[in-house]
Amino acid sequence: MKTTREEAKEESHKNLVDDLQELLEKNYNAEKGFKNAMEGRKHSGLKQFLKKQSLQKDQFVTELEHLIRSLNDVPKEKGSTKGDLHRTWMDIKTALSSNKDEALLEECIRGEKASKKEYEKKLKESYYTPEVTRIITAQLEEINNTLAKVKTLEDLADD
Repeated sequence: MKTTREEAKEESHKNLVDDLQELLEKNYNAEKGFKNAMEGRKHSGLKQFLKKQSLQKDQFVTELEHLIRSLNDVPKEKGSTKGDLHRTWMDIKTALSSNKDEALLEECIRGEKASKKEYEKKLKESYYTPEVTRIITAQLEEINNTLAKVKTLEDLADD
């Protein structure tokens, strides 16, 4: 029979791994979304942005996978069905828009804002080890940096 302390420790571990798995899944989805969005883009500045974002999400995935493994758990191997649906929606919205680059960029920005909200929620509502907090905070800072660059990209899309 487990003590209350052992049960609490197991529950805390489970919650931590679940949080990391959710962020991992979100980043798998985002990485695929940015790769998908690069296809057919003619504007080199926008294409570079999308490529950089895809690479950034790949880095986030690697960091999160490492954290999950360090907790003696197995990382998820792919994104969610919800992410697949969002990419389909992006394709449809972009295809119907008169300014395809701007519509695509708006969807990318919406996705980054959702990521920011998710990261902030996790940091606010959970307690993590210093290493986990450092990595999640650094990833959140990168997301914030991306959102700060959005104005420039919106100007590019308007050209």
